[in-house]
Amino acid sequence: MKNFRIYTAIVILFTANLLSGCKNLFDENDIQINPNAVTDVDVKTLLSGTMLGVAFLHEDTDVRIASMWAGELNGLSRAHLGFAQYIVSSQTFSWNNLYPVANQARLIQTKADVLSDKWTKGVGQILEALVIAKATALYGDVPYSQAFNSQDFPTPVFDKQADVYAALQINLDKAIINLSATTGLAFGANDFIFQGNVNKWKALANTLKARLYLHTNNYEQAIASANLGIQNTNGDALIPHGTSQGQNTNQNYDFFRVSRAGDTGFEGTFLRALMQSRINGVNLKTNETALYNHYVKVGITAPNSQDPNTTDGAFVADAPHPIISYYENQLIIAEAEARLDNTNAALVALNKTRATLATGYLNGKIFSATNRRYDAYLINDFGILGLANPTNLPTVQRAMLYEIISQRFIILLMQYEAFNDYRRLAAALPVVQLPIMLIVGTKKPQRFIYPQQEINANPNVPKPFPDQFTKVAIFQ
Repeated sequence: MKNFRIYTAIVILFTANLLSGCKNLFDENDIQINPNAVTDVDVKTLLSGTMLGVAFLHEDTDVRIASMWAGELNGLSRAHLGFAQYIVSSQTFSWNNLYPVANQARLIQTKADVLSDKWTKGVGQILEALVIAKATALYGDVPYSQAFNSQDFPTPVFDKQADVYAALQINLDKAIINLSATTGLAFGANDFIFQGNVNKWKALANTLKARLYLHTNNYEQAIASANLGIQNTNGDALIPHGTSQGQNTNQNYDFFRVSRAGDTGFEGTFLRALMQSRINGVNLKTNETALYNHYVKVGITAPNSQDPNTTDGAFVADAPHPIISYYENQLIIAEAEARLDNTNAALVALNKTRATLATGYLNGKIFSATNRRYDAYLINDFGILGLANPTNLPTVQRAMLYEIISQRFIILLMQYEAFNDYRRLAAALPVVQLPIMLIVGTKKPQRFIYPQQEINANPNVPKPFPDQFTKVAIFQ
């Protein structure tokens, strides 16, 4: 945390090279002469670089580990074999990208204040919230209230996780107010997510608020926020990619196909078992063969290997990657309504999700129409022996919850939110969980471990140091 200013420059330059391919993005003289002089960058350039940092944090190794621990992906070789078996240490994780990107987002807000630019400030607040939300969900208590003032707080305190969630909600409320201003400085050319559309940023903020409310079991507020959130797929926050290797390709493609082919796959995963049950099961209104083939391709790295589909599916080089989406927004409404036992309202939201899946749309791509079926459900489908109640759960509410969380699990592939669900569902009432099998042992992974660099530098790291099997407060 002491090295924010150095890492700030490094992460922007690194992510710009890694994700954007925009070689002229940092052509200003002060950056060319002194790459650590980030405070001299104009706010629009800073906005572009920070978005790149946020994009990288949604496709990085942490996301792959979270996907493995959620039962979506399996580690088959080298370091990822160990990760899949929950073998990690304080050396595994790092905040060298996480907090510098959040610091960049805070700097955007400071610069926007000087310009009286509420729109850009609002986007900066959302970018900060996206990064800190990831940090606290994965690690529990984290620095936040003192995190961006290294001069006064070189070793910032670790705020309680509940306090971080509350602060994020306040920050997002402020962002929505700023984005509701009647005027602001245009930043469309520097915004590769929404091209400067402030209404889409406001919707994203509301969906993120709904996600955080779902984490804290505040279902009424989750519904209220989601109703103001992303209302169609045109509002999906997607990271665009291209086909120039080493410049702008999807990082999943780079990992699965180029740099670490065969290190991971879908062999032995709950995701594969769940999707196959929705292909050959009794639910005649659902056929996920097309989506399964969009995710899984047999034999790319070895005969009969169950590989991520980097050939013509979800993980091709130019596949956009989601930060947050319409599907997640609708399934938040569906789950929250179902938890309140408002099954009719839950069904409406679930069927909106299914109607869009029936078009083949997912994260900016269209998957095959062959063996693609998502017919609308009726309430009776969730009764005992109903076609959408394959495990004969005793109530419509529980059966509907099982269907909703199953669909979330499938749609959230390669998003760390799936790991949040894996932990959250053990405590959310009524308890309805997916039967995700452990790879080894009897303990479920519950969190990421504080990085050794932070342990060495900051005496405020919580003690005793929690291991990967210690639950975070928000999901107890």
